[in-house]
Amino acid sequence: MTEKLHYNDFPGRIIFVGFGAIGQGVLPLILRHIGCPASRMSIVSADELGREEAQRYGVKFQKERITRESLRRTLDPLVGRGDFIVNVSVDVSTIALIRYAWEKGAMYIDTCIEPWPGGYTDPATPIARRTNYALRTEALALRSSGQRQPTAVLTHGANPGLVSHLVKQAMLNIAADLKLDAGNPSTRADWAALGQLLDVRAVHIAERDTQVSSIPKEPNEFVNTWSVEGFVSEGSQPAELGWGSHERNFPRDGKRFDFGDGAAIYLMQPGVATRVRSWAPNAGPYHGFLITHGEAISIADYFTVVKDSNVEYRPTVHYSYHPSDNALLSVHEFSGRNYEMQDRKRIMMDDITTGIDELGVLLVGHKKNAYWYGSQLGIDEARKLAPYNSATTLQVTVAVLSGIVWAMENPNRGVVEPDEMDFKRCLEICLPYLGPVVGQYTDWTPLSDRERLFPEDLDKSDPWQFKNVRVS
Repeated sequence: MTEKLHYNDFPGRIIFVGFGAIGQGVLPLILRHIGCPASRMSIVSADELGREEAQRYGVKFQKERITRESLRRTLDPLVGRGDFIVNVSVDVSTIALIRYAWEKGAMYIDTCIEPWPGGYTDPATPIARRTNYALRTEALALRSSGQRQPTAVLTHGANPGLVSHLVKQAMLNIAADLKLDAGNPSTRADWAALGQLLDVRAVHIAERDTQVSSIPKEPNEFVNTWSVEGFVSEGSQPAELGWGSHERNFPRDGKRFDFGDGAAIYLMQPGVATRVRSWAPNAGPYHGFLITHGEAISIADYFTVVKDSNVEYRPTVHYSYHPSDNALLSVHEFSGRNYEMQDRKRIMMDDITTGIDELGVLLVGHKKNAYWYGSQLGIDEARKLAPYNSATTLQVTVAVLSGIVWAMENPNRGVVEPDEMDFKRCLEICLPYLGPVVGQYTDWTPLSDRERLFPEDLDKSDPWQFKNVRVS
């Protein structure tokens, strides 16, 4: 079925910046669904990973690390008016690439907002400025020129990206089940009003990856089902979350920002040192890492209701990530090394024997308590659907594909976040690749069975206080 879906004939060139697991996974999807021959595509990568795949498809592959000094020299021969930059790299500045794309008249997409090397970890940089909140604030400031610019889609992978569209569909599903008239929300104010009407107090990006490798993790090795560098960099940043209007217990180690829209807070410890309680249908209750992600900020901001200059409603939003067991062991070892990455790294792919990536959104606090909506894509189905993908990467790469298609259909929108895009169009493109997409209610709360072994300091008046969700 997926082979027959053709979305666009694109007359320009497509340029990949970076070609790790996500780039390798999205290339065959673009060739399958977008009319742009391999002769008009090129790849610029800091290493040799993926060269064999590029040669198989006839795509030009250039090994060169893009730096502040080399960006223009490297990309000038490849990028012109009407082209499309697909940024799936690490350590290449998002801001620099968008400015360059606009100068050339090209469109742009990425899966996260990246700084130049050291932007996440430089001790000379104030902690608040090492956050995704700060990076997002800087990226959105590009809109201030007011000029009509080519579309630049920020943070459109699985999460951030796909999950923003899942949140909207989940809200409509809950409204229908509660027999509430959701109307036809189309604006930011419409969606925020719907969230307030439903009393969605928090949104967990609830993900449990159960994929298993035939090769055990070795000491001094970081193993993951997607980019090792990406996981390490975001896991080393301060934990961040959108801060809801229902919250009464501000974290002792929490800090507010003195710039930007104020939709989020950060904690004085990295995401891989911060755990939260969440729930998913197959996994049941679990502990996940509160890794900083752009959607935790953008969703919270998008669904904010302001009245008389005061925040009347905003949900708490955060990621709750339980990675594959090999990755979990890698994180524990990484943390024990005082956040110095191991000497070796490995992406699980052909060695995966079984498992699924259960990725969805858990909307809580409403009259039906909690509702999870998302993808339960298994490794066997992922391999049947697309080459060079695992269950994890396919959820990301098809979201990148949908973002590219949407941008081609809306080529002059300037900087755009996932929450501002047509969620129905993006889901239409993604759904054939997501395996079982399910919605399930649960009576679980973070207070469930908590004091069976030890008494705890809980806020029993509202189970969805972040104080109850966080693992002490």
